[in-house]
Amino acid sequence: MGKPIIQLKNISISFDGEKILDNLDMSIRDGEFVTFLGPSGCGKTTTLRIIGGFLKPDSGDILFEGVKVNGLPAHKREVNTIFQKYALFTHLNVYDNVAFGLRIQKRSEEEIKKTVMEMLSMVNLTNFMNRDISLLSGGQQQRVAIARALANHPKVLLLDEPLGALDLKLRKDMQSELKKIQQKTGITFILVTHDQEEALSMSDTIVVMDKGNIQQIGTPQDIYNEPKNAFVADFIGESNIIDGVMLEDYRVKFDGREFKCLDKGFMKNEPVDVVIRPEDIGVISPDKGHISGTVTSVTFKGGYNEIIVDVNGFKWMIETTKYLHENEIIGMTLQPNDIHIMKKSEYSGEFGDYSAFSDEIYEEQIEKMEEEKN
Repeated sequence: MGKPIIQLKNISISFDGEKILDNLDMSIRDGEFVTFLGPSGCGKTTTLRIIGGFLKPDSGDILFEGVKVNGLPAHKREVNTIFQKYALFTHLNVYDNVAFGLRIQKRSEEEIKKTVMEMLSMVNLTNFMNRDISLLSGGQQQRVAIARALANHPKVLLLDEPLGALDLKLRKDMQSELKKIQQKTGITFILVTHDQEEALSMSDTIVVMDKGNIQQIGTPQDIYNEPKNAFVADFIGESNIIDGVMLEDYRVKFDGREFKCLDKGFMKNEPVDVVIRPEDIGVISPDKGHISGTVTSVTFKGGYNEIIVDVNGFKWMIETTKYLHENEIIGMTLQPNDIHIMKKSEYSGEFGDYSAFSDEIYEEQIEKMEEEKN
């Protein structure tokens, strides 16, 4: 990947007195697949619209290849956008949809044909070029939108939750397809999504946002394995987040026991958040475990079972292929590389205890029983 293609410098914007972005500062490299990830209202789509030229920030600068473009309208930026509603022209067939932008630019029909066929080949729709848009599936319409957006050879492609309307299997296929297209073209892709799995499977870099601020920027592996705070740990996958104390480098105490870990650089006896992913916990007999607890619920998930375990009133989640029974007492083992230490933050105490999760399952079971009675 090359030098920065887009730089956002101290970008702030408010709507109706509410701050949506607060001094956002970051850069995106040429040829990178970047995903803005976060819950609804976190500012990710607003950031995309500012990059695309659809919104002007209250303060801060947008630089494109080092040149300030704050006042440059959307159609003059070397950027194309694909929205969740693909905005295809239903009165035109596939070929003419892809050719539309090129005809506006008054390209020769020979050049248009060459480009359109190249784009349709890339998205595997060559045999559909004369098909009406209304006769295409959701996934095929998505491919037409991608081909049309790429036909103008933009330097950056913006994707605003483009897979949101697709069913699960098609969505997974399109995730793989989009990644291949990005790698083949070398164009910078910037995706907005609230789907963690989508972000992890497609991106070179993930930008996790909440409340108008960037919480963490990193590779999918960094974000998943070394979350910066409890919000990131909880938002990317499932996490048990326990109060702990860092006794010294490589040594932490939680649940009344001391554990070896791989983290250092904290103050002696500093209160910390301890993150343990459900899939990293070993299940053995209670007398041999580092920690023991009582199983409160078991949910079959296909390739594994999702287990909620009560440990002194704190509910842990475990993912295991073992089948356990409710009310069974089990032991849990942890290796040093299963334990991740984070500094305390404004999010500490908000996430990582599955008590509410367990209550939701219980309520669903009660509702189901009542429905069956009626």
